[in-house]
This record gives sequence, structure tokens and C-alpha cells, in this order.
Amino acid sequence: MAPIALNDHSAAALRQRHANVLHRPWGRRLTAPLAVLVTLAYLVFCFFFFNIQGVVNNAQWQRAGTYVADWYSWEAAPRFRFKDGKVELEWLRSLLGPNPDPDWILKTGPDSYVTTFGGLDNSVEISPTQIVAVVNGERYDIPVTADGALLPADAPASMSLKGGRVTVDYGFVGQAEIRNTQVYVRHRFLGWANFFFDPASHFFGMDAGQLWQAVMARERIDPAMANWQLMGIEFLYNAEWQHLDVYDKLLQTIVMAFVGTLFAAIVAFPLSFIAARNITPNPPGNWLMKRAFDFLRSVDMLIWALFFVRGFGPGPIPGIAAIFFTDTGTLGKTSTESLENIDDRQREGVRSVGASPLAVQRYGVVPQVAPVFISQVLYFWESNTRSATIIGAVGAGGIGLKLIEAMRTNQDWENVAYMVILILIVVFIFDNISNAIRSRLIGPAAH
Repeated sequence: MAPIALNDHSAAALRQRHANVLHRPWGRRLTAPLAVLVTLAYLVFCFFFFNIQGVVNNAQWQRAGTYVADWYSWEAAPRFRFKDGKVELEWLRSLLGPNPDPDWILKTGPDSYVTTFGGLDNSVEISPTQIVAVVNGERYDIPVTADGALLPADAPASMSLKGGRVTVDYGFVGQAEIRNTQVYVRHRFLGWANFFFDPASHFFGMDAGQLWQAVMARERIDPAMANWQLMGIEFLYNAEWQHLDVYDKLLQTIVMAFVGTLFAAIVAFPLSFIAARNITPNPPGNWLMKRAFDFLRSVDMLIWALFFVRGFGPGPIPGIAAIFFTDTGTLGKTSTESLENIDDRQREGVRSVGASPLAVQRYGVVPQVAPVFISQVLYFWESNTRSATIIGAVGAGGIGLKLIEAMRTNQDWENVAYMVILILIVVFIFDNISNAIRSRLIGPAAH
């Protein structure tokens, strides 16, 4: 289509008719650039006010990397102690069973050992009189005095000295820390140790084929039950992973989220009719109910949880109460706003046929706001599954309490990863369930 030519008169008329668009004041023209400049200035202020550079410089990135690695791997940590001219092997935390004898620790003499990190080219030779670190096939003697270990003059970059301790870093596979009293070894492996069965189980150390043979065998390990039943019980009561307790706490979290959201929806919906000005023409009543909703939602769910934990003690009841109070305020406010924006023509139509006030609300109002309210309730139910995890960490029960306990040990980060994955799975399932319910009740979303 060819462009339309405008003469001077038409252009002047157009500028006059749309002066607010074509001739905006300078203040309005500068609004967007000023907003960008103010935002940048605020970010610069935050950078210096919160000392971002200092935080980044002082961050212990190596420790953070170790924590991340603990999510998907595990460590065996033997200690080689020097006592009375001898070397004694001790296990700080044995995940290898009651009598560990791994192939990466070789006993080369009555009081001498070699611990390998992927082979003899990367190993540490330990004896009462000499410690040798082998890095990529190169041997380095590490002198040990009463004040601590000394760094060799030709030490590679993988060796470091701090506080009388020489650390030999072999990368992901592990490291050795040489002190004047012991050699502390940390050997890392991919996966989660003893996830299915702990060392006390009858099935500890069995591979998949051996487990299948044990299930199919006629001879019972425990005369009181079948082998498959014993396998299930020993899996659930795994002392290191505590599967049954984790699942029980996860179920508590799900119940907390469901019951708290359900009670909030049951209470908030009828109360929102009182708060809506067009439904209940009572200004004092409208104002008081809206302020009540504001009070309930303005106090964070975590604060409510702390309050109820003090009042009722630890457990799921404080968590349910915290979710109920917070969601009652939020659902009440959103439902009130929906009611105040309904189309009054439907209500008037129902009233015109002589329906009772209750029937007017039932058939003239509820059908308009029900889809929005149901959608919000389903979203809150899904969201509260995550929120119940957080409030559980302050004593409100559920898997959140279990999660914070695992974090406090600073050694069970693989258990933390396990519980986080379970929470993600539950949230994913509930998201799909809520979407399916919304599609069934409200209709599929438009593409």
C-alpha cells in the first residue's frame, strides 16, 4: 500500500489533534532515560553499600566446591596415626563396612602403607620414618618435625603448606593432609554410599545379580519372613539414609500444605463476601474484614510458624496453622478483589426472577469468581509444598526439619541432595496435578 502524502495543512491538523503524542513535554521524554540512570545509580550504591567486591574476594570458593561435590559423591576418610614409632590405621567414618579393606590402601610392611589416588603414580607412602608423596609419577619427600610437616623445596602446585600441615591435592579423587601426628586421607567416589543397604544389612555389598538371587532363593535369611520382605525392611530402616523417616517427614510436609491450604480456602472465601463492598454494603464491616486480611498476610509465614512452634511445640500442627493464617489473608484479599469486579448484570438477572439473597449470590456471583478462586487455591497448594519445607526447618515438622538437621552435620550433604530431589519430584507432580485439575474445571489454556 502506497504511503499517504500529507500537505502542510493536514500535517498541522494532525499535530494539533494528537499534540499529547507528537509533542510530549521534555519531562515525559526524559522519564525513561532518567529511570535507567536511577536504576544504575541504585545498583552502584548497592555494590558499595553491601561490599560486594569484599564478599567475592573473601568467599571460600574451594569449600563451596567441596560442598557441591558432596551432593553427588562420597568420601572415605582413613587416618594414619603415628604412635610409639608405629603407624596405626583408623577410620573416622567408615562407609565401607565394619572391617574396611579397600584396594586403594596397600600394606607394604608391618608399619608402612601406601594409599593410592587412581594408581601408584598418584599416591602417598607412609611409614614411621618417611612420608613420600607421588604426584604424576614424581616422588617428593615430605619432612615431618615436632612443629609440623615441611613443604619440599621442589613441591608442585598441587602441594600447599598451612599451619604446619602439607596438603597434597589429587583433584576430584581426593587429597592427603600430612601433619606431625598423622596423615589424614580423603578419598572421593562418585555416587551415594550405602544408599540401599547399610553395613549392618544382610544385603550389604551385594550387586544387582546377587540381590536377585537372594530374592529368588528358597532358603530364607530370616525364618520369620520372605527374603524380599526382609530386603524392603532393611532398605527402609537403612541407618545411614533413614528412608522410612524421610518418607514419613515428606508425607507430613504434603499433609501440612494440603490441610493448611484447604482450611484457608474454606474460611477465606465466605469472609471475602463480607469484605466486598458491592456484595455487603456495610463500610465498617468491609473495612474491618479487609484490615483483618491485611494483618494475616502481612505477617510472614515463617514468623507465624515460629509463633505457633512456641505455643504448640514442634510438629506439623504449627506448620498447618502458619499456612492457614497466611493463606487466609492472601486468598481473602484476592477473592475480595474478584468479587468487587464482577459483572452485576448476572446478579440482577437472578434477582429479577425473585430469587432469595442466598440464591442470588449462589447463581449470580459464585460462577463468576469460582474459576479464578479455584485456580488460586491450586496454585497456593502447589506453592505451599515448598513453603512447608522452609517452615519445617524452624520446628514446624516435615522434611524441612530433617533437611536442616542434615545440613548442620556438615557431612551429610548427599542426604541433603536426596531430600531436595524428593521435594523437587513432589513439586513437579503437584504442578502437573494442579494443571490437570485447572484444565478440567476451568478449561484448557488458550495457545
